[in-house]
This record gives sequence, C-alpha cells and structure tokens, in this order.
Amino acid sequence: MEWKQIPLGPLQTNAYVLYNENKEAIIFDPGGEGTKLNTLLEAEGLSPKAILLTHAHFDHIGAVDDVRDFWKIPVYIHKKEKDWLTDSKKNGSTLFLGGSNAVKVNAADFLIKEEGRLEIGSFSFEVFETPGHSPGSVSYYLKEIEIVFSGDVLFAGGIGRTDLPGGSYDVLMDSINNKLMELPEQTTVASGHGPLTRIGIEMNSNPYISGR
Repeated sequence: MEWKQIPLGPLQTNAYVLYNENKEAIIFDPGGEGTKLNTLLEAEGLSPKAILLTHAHFDHIGAVDDVRDFWKIPVYIHKKEKDWLTDSKKNGSTLFLGGSNAVKVNAADFLIKEEGRLEIGSFSFEVFETPGHSPGSVSYYLKEIEIVFSGDVLFAGGIGRTDLPGGSYDVLMDSINNKLMELPEQTTVASGHGPLTRIGIEMNSNPYISGR
C-alpha cells in the first residue's frame, strides 16, 4: 500500500491518494484543481474507487464533483455535515471567498453515521469521530501502514482552528487526546495542511498537547 500527498486548491489543502498493488485508489479531500488531480491519477494508471472527506469545509471539497464525475465514484461524508456540500454558507466559502466564488458540490453518496470499520473494495479503515474543528470531522486510520488521515484536527506543532461555526476547543482537544493520542506513537499523521508528522512527535512537542 502506498500513498501520495498532493496540495490543491486556493489554500493548498493536502489531498491524499492511497493506492494498492492493483492500482486501485482512495482519494481523501480533493480540495481543488480537479483537472490537475484527474490528470495525475490517469498518468499513474490509478483506478479510484471512492472519495473520503474528513470534513466539508470549502477548501477540502472544491474538486469533489470534477473527480466524482470523471471516475464515476461515490463520496463519503459524516452525517453531521451532509448539508454542507450543497450550502456555501455552511462550508465557509461564502465567508472566505465571497458569494461570486462560493463553493457548492452535489450531495454525498454515502453518510458515515458512526465510528467503526469502513470497507471499500480491498481497503479497510477504522473511522474515528474527531469533532471540534467542525462537528462532523472524522479521521481515517489504517493500522496496516500506520497512518491516520486526520484532516484539520491535528497539525505538526498545532491543532485545527475552532472559531468557525460548529467549532469547539474543548471538543477538539477531547478528540485529539482520547482518539488520536491513543494511536501508536509511530503512526504518521496526514494532516489537511502543512507537513506530515507522527503521533509520538506531537505527544512530546506539540504545545497544545505535550505535558498532558
């Protein structure tokens, strides 16, 4: 199993492409530049099977329809943000980009209703509900390759912002401390922005977490 980090869109949000030896792929958070992403996937000979969203802020969903329509694949989002894809006020694009650049995409094909195992073809994930940055934020953990795709919950040396609608610092810290910090220390954290990190590094040096 291999993966690529691909910054996309107006905020250079990290999209991730996870793929197996058969070139089947899962796409996380295609934030923009759908044609660029589709071209890259074609060039690599990959066959996407689904789009998994960590949450539905505009900078994580901008290329959802371009990618979904091109590959004819389903989109997954947590049920608490099922309306955010189609509502530019809820996904934040009206506030940050202005009405003329508002982001709206079609509704998700599948809603994640609870934590647990998610299987898509040969891929198997453990889904954690990790709200705080947004009410429906989720993290996707692959024990097999020791990586968690965490969206905007945890960053290298930082945490997700909590001043947006539905955000809560206390809820976010509970998600980090009781979900992500329980993972093995060698687990790679594939965040929505910035560089990769590891659970152990953040446990020991992140100013919001260390010394807990």
